[in-house]
Amino acid sequence: MFNGPSKRQKELARLEHQKEKAARAEQRKRDKETKGPRDPNAIDPDIAHIIPGPQPILEE
Repeated sequence: MFNGPSKRQKELARLEHQKEKAARAEQRKRDKETKGPRDPNAIDPDIAHIIPGPQPILEE
């Protein structure tokens, strides 16, 4: 006997996932619109701690 999810249940789960994904995308779009542009003189937080040039040798 097969006890897994039926095709209908899988389809409903897929549709629900698509709705949630679309809602998250819409929320990100609204958040992006309200934020406004980033300050071009601001330091990028992804590279704020990086020092250019040769890196110091790590001591073990």
